[in-house]
Amino acid sequence: MLRQSSRSRAVLTGAAALALAASLAACGSSGGGKGDGVKADGTPSATGTTPAGSPSAAGTTAAGTPAATSAAPAANGKVLMPTGPTATLTKARDTAAGPIMMTTVTGAKSGVSGKVWIWLPPEYNDPKFAKTGFPVLTLFAGGQSNGYNTWTDNQLPIQESDEELVKTGKAHPFIMIMPVQNFNSDEKNALDCSDIPGQAKMGTWMADDIPDFVRANFRTVKGRDGWGVMGASTGGFCSAKLGLQRPDVYKAAVPIDGYFVPDSGLWKGHETERQANNPDALITLGKSDVKMFVTAGGANPYETKLVKAWVAKATPPLSIEYYEQPGGKHLTSDFKKMIPDTLQWLSKNLAGPAAD
Repeated sequence: MLRQSSRSRAVLTGAAALALAASLAACGSSGGGKGDGVKADGTPSATGTTPAGSPSAAGTTAAGTPAATSAAPAANGKVLMPTGPTATLTKARDTAAGPIMMTTVTGAKSGVSGKVWIWLPPEYNDPKFAKTGFPVLTLFAGGQSNGYNTWTDNQLPIQESDEELVKTGKAHPFIMIMPVQNFNSDEKNALDCSDIPGQAKMGTWMADDIPDFVRANFRTVKGRDGWGVMGASTGGFCSAKLGLQRPDVYKAAVPIDGYFVPDSGLWKGHETERQANNPDALITLGKSDVKMFVTAGGANPYETKLVKAWVAKATPPLSIEYYEQPGGKHLTSDFKKMIPDTLQWLSKNLAGPAAD
């Protein structure tokens, strides 16, 4: 497994109005101080500002960018408006594509409380799209991801890549959700994105509580058609496992240079439960109507052999596309090169923004 270096997270105490994220980024604002947080729907918790009223929007372009047109509400109802309760978010840092926000999510179903980072594409806060629902991409990092996240600290600048691809009509503007994966840095005793007996119920937190949090706070596409999960290395294990386990939640999964056997020492004495969370077993069951884009680094023969052997076990209705990155190594720098391809694949296999 890849271990990533942990960095200081002092910037997490800064705050900004999420509903004004796009305008803040355009003005180069770094946000206010403590106590300046706002709820995800724009309601101020202290001194934040609410967004101005916005006209409705409808439809998307063929490329996935929301179309700025108005129409009568559709009978089928493609959009799920935020259900509440709203969370208070603070700004973690700015990116060229808008700020990354952070909050703590305490799950009603799991009892787990952990950090979650959130990025909204600039289109989300455009008043023209106030009635538009957006697809959701959950991202899992490599290593233990205890208090840090490579998807949020610019090692894997997926937010900027997404916005560049949106502008050229090659990708959807995704809501990106980036949760913590562990609460300690002991690699031998990781939580494996699973409900390990006697440990924090991370599997339930990730596949139930976090989607509930997203639906409570943001405009999303109804159903699973707009929900994907992706991760690199350890995050690849998590995305493969959760995609196979929960096709009711996710339609598509992208494991980048992942592995497929749960290996935490915390499974000792719980072999039945370990097998229930084992992607190497889940892939053979024929119960997962999910699309996957599975990658391996071409410079690592052991890894490519392992990944191709796993892909070969796939049983319908599971559908897998395999990609071998030429010269790719098990490094964050090579994971970074995969971002444009993975975003374009996800955009072809997930529903784009929609309006009623």
